[in-house]
Amino acid sequence: MQSAFAIWTTYGLLLLLLLLLLFGVPFAAVWWHSRGRGAARPMALALLVPVATAVAYGASEFVKHAVDEERPCRAALGAAAPLVPCPGPGDGSFPSDHAALAGAAAVALTTAVRRLAPLIVPLALLMASSRVFVGVHHPYDVAFGLLLGGSVAALSALSALALTGPTGAVVTAARAGGIPAVIWFTGRGPARRGK
Repeated sequence: MQSAFAIWTTYGLLLLLLLLLLFGVPFAAVWWHSRGRGAARPMALALLVPVATAVAYGASEFVKHAVDEERPCRAALGAAAPLVPCPGPGDGSFPSDHAALAGAAAVALTTAVRRLAPLIVPLALLMASSRVFVGVHHPYDVAFGLLLGGSVAALSALSALALTGPTGAVVTAARAGGIPAVIWFTGRGPARRGK
């Protein structure tokens, strides 16, 4: 169990970074799915929701630098050695960036495609809990990280939903321009399906 958590907390972030920072498979799938549906609103939402994750990460970093709390693997005298290397001095504990990114990804991805929730939410919770299990965060670091990431992503997603009208108009106008690369990226739209 310890080895599995150590591997997940180390390499699970790489998976989440692919999902989050590169918007790997899920965001590409959301975009591809949206482009095939034809309507401008799903395409606009698919393009705007990834911004929520970036905003949540920025908020987490801001709080982390403002609070500057020592990690338990350095601060707790006599504590058991962490299962993974303890991050160096200057890398604060509160909130957990891993948890904030995981919470943001869970909210952002499920906002775009609700069917992803049964897959993404458990992965986010597993990522957050693994940080406590391996000894590099306090439980409240990950709890706050999840809440911060999720709530900032939710607010960003609501903003994205509010912007889908104007963004949808841009997508519709771009589709109407007839430029092949733009049509490939945004999909043909309902008016151009037969062409």
